[in-house]
Amino acid sequence: MKQIHVIDSHTGGEPTRLVMKGFPQLHGRSMAEQRDELRELHDRWRRACLLEPRGNDVLVGALYCPPVSADATCGVIFFNNAGYLNMCGHGTIGLVASLQHLGLIAPGVHKIDTPVGQVSATLHEDGAITVANVPSYRYRQHVAVNVPGHGVVHGDIAWGGNWFFLVAEHGQRIELDNREVLTEYTWAMLKALEAQGITGENGAPIDHVELFADDPNADSRNFVMCPGKAYDRSPCGTGTSAKLACLAADGTLAEGQTWVQASITGSQFHGRYERDGERIRPFITGRAHMTADSTLLIDEQDPFAWGI
Repeated sequence: MKQIHVIDSHTGGEPTRLVMKGFPQLHGRSMAEQRDELRELHDRWRRACLLEPRGNDVLVGALYCPPVSADATCGVIFFNNAGYLNMCGHGTIGLVASLQHLGLIAPGVHKIDTPVGQVSATLHEDGAITVANVPSYRYRQHVAVNVPGHGVVHGDIAWGGNWFFLVAEHGQRIELDNREVLTEYTWAMLKALEAQGITGENGAPIDHVELFADDPNADSRNFVMCPGKAYDRSPCGTGTSAKLACLAADGTLAEGQTWVQASITGSQFHGRYERDGERIRPFITGRAHMTADSTLLIDEQDPFAWGI
């Protein structure tokens, strides 16, 4: 019987399952190499951890790893129901809160190695967590995509740790009770982007779509479609980073000014940025709450031991 020790949390409603022990040891010299090793040689562990019968399509996984940098607290690899993520803002907040729950870290600044570079997270005395994300930028502005059944939609392409297509003019109602319609609309958009060869820089696939609307209690409300056809319950840390990059490029948000980003569930992140050469360094503040400290069991006799 194999065992996996996990800590479950949610950040603004979006769940994170942190794997503390039980996965195979990885040997890559960088977090990107370790992610590739996990994907190519040990992917059944991701499936066992996140897919039914132990998981669900919404769950995001985070594998706790030894750091590859001398000054880092730890490394992390993020994954979901469909595969692997470059970076995850809500997951980083969940990681830090979980490590505090386990007594492994105290309030202060903690550097974390990810497959797309090192980020830092400040654990505040009141439990809030601020992630200093990877440098972010807008790659292309007002790009047209023809979405079958919906016509031509324009959006910006931006990097916030993942590649996003950000759309402000879409004609959709961004409310939780409309989530099924929004899911089908944004999934069709993701597929259209892929079919029409619209990508991030150097041909990188765009794997997130982000819609925006007004919100009475925040600067904006979003709906974020993630790879795997699950929408983000939180305001999305990398998506908020991409939004900040676009606001900075447009000159509509000053350096250091706070942007309150609400999600479709009403949860909020507070974001700001600092200039970093031609890019920006986003700072995303939120909170995570623990939901479980448990051991997953893998019975080799179980026909669904490695997921459905």
